[in-house]
Amino acid sequence: MNLLEVKGLSKYFPVTSGIFRKVTGQVRALEKIDFNLAQGEILGIVGESGCGKSTLGRTVLRLIEPSAGQVLFGGKNIFEFKGEELKRFRKEAQMIFQDPLSSLNPRKTVYECIGEALLYHQLVRNQREQKERVAEVLSQVGLSPDVMYRYPHQFSGGQQQRIGIGRAIALHPRLIVCDEALSSLDVSVQAQILELLQELKKRFSLSYLFISHDLSAVRYLCDRVIVLYLGKIMETASVKDIFDHPCHPYTQALLAAVPADHPLHKKDRLLLHGELPSALHPPSGCPFRTRCPYAQPICSQEPPHRFVLDTQTGQMDHEYRCILPP
Repeated sequence: MNLLEVKGLSKYFPVTSGIFRKVTGQVRALEKIDFNLAQGEILGIVGESGCGKSTLGRTVLRLIEPSAGQVLFGGKNIFEFKGEELKRFRKEAQMIFQDPLSSLNPRKTVYECIGEALLYHQLVRNQREQKERVAEVLSQVGLSPDVMYRYPHQFSGGQQQRIGIGRAIALHPRLIVCDEALSSLDVSVQAQILELLQELKKRFSLSYLFISHDLSAVRYLCDRVIVLYLGKIMETASVKDIFDHPCHPYTQALLAAVPADHPLHKKDRLLLHGELPSALHPPSGCPFRTRCPYAQPICSQEPPHRFVLDTQTGQMDHEYRCILPP
């Protein structure tokens, strides 16, 4: 059963000019995004900076209102939620932010950062239960309960991210969006956080939207992968298919950019030429055609696509993929 269904999701940011702030254009951050996320599944979202990954994660949580489309959580459109229904959704869908320090209130202790939401959502009845629950959460993320009265600046980057993860799981959510949760951490700490995310997923049957630049982390943690470019899906498939048999040239270029395991091991390089086009005036047809070495005249008219069978659900999924020349 799908926990999350995204249908035709688009997000445009208006561009204004002049003293009267007249709208002169729109930045197309997301364009007709479609995907599903099953209960207990980890879906990776990869792509260059500016491709719309973070916008997608925030829109799915309704931190940003969409321009078009639907996000169905448990079969219900979250953009129609109001009052208690919206409050319930906030409890069941949480986020782990990229910069752990800036996401934590510097004036509040760890006890307050984690515990206030417990009272607001009435998961605890008094301060004694609140303290016990905060201590339990800290233990679950690998921190001592004795640190709950410290402030965020008194912790290392890895510890701050553990606090952010603890704040996310404290409300017993079903969905967690990890927005570059590893990017600001040391390599050794990244490995610890990956193991923690994997352990929490198994313990609480969590579903993750895992947004990352680190393809090795995506390969280790995720079940399926979506490749975004300029707000559109270029390719979506299982982790094994994406890494072993990438079909779209952009996916091939991303994988080719990963350093080889050994200096003497030569990799076939599909180099990207030019800069990422402006989302204000995206190319017609396939958005990658202006940088693609295999671009053909038809690419300027329509994006490559085909229908494939999803072996897990038995349904037909619409995938954007190229048929490359021999």
